[in-house]
Amino acid sequence: MGIIAWIVLGAIAGFITNLLMGGSEGVIATIILGIVGAVVGGYLAGTVLKVADVTGVNVESIVVAVIGGVVVVAVYRLFMGRRTDQA
Repeated sequence: MGIIAWIVLGAIAGFITNLLMGGSEGVIATIILGIVGAVVGGYLAGTVLKVADVTGVNVESIVVAVIGGVVVVAVYRLFMGRRTDQA
C-alpha cells in the first residue's frame, strides 16, 4: 500500500476512532494514531486472528484500522495519563 493510501486510511481511521472514544488530540496526532492503529489492526487481524489484512482503502481495512486505532489510543491515553499524573 502506498504512503498516500496509508495517510488517507490513517486519517479516516483516526477520525472514526476519535468519534468513538472522544479525544482532544490534534489533527496530526489523530492521523498518526490512525496510521499506527492501521498497522496494529492489520497485524492483529492478519497474524493473530487470521481474518483480514490492511490491503487498501476499503471498508474491511477501515474497520480493521479503527479497531487497531481504538487499541492504540487506549494504550496512548493510559501512558500519557500516567505521565501527566507523575509530573
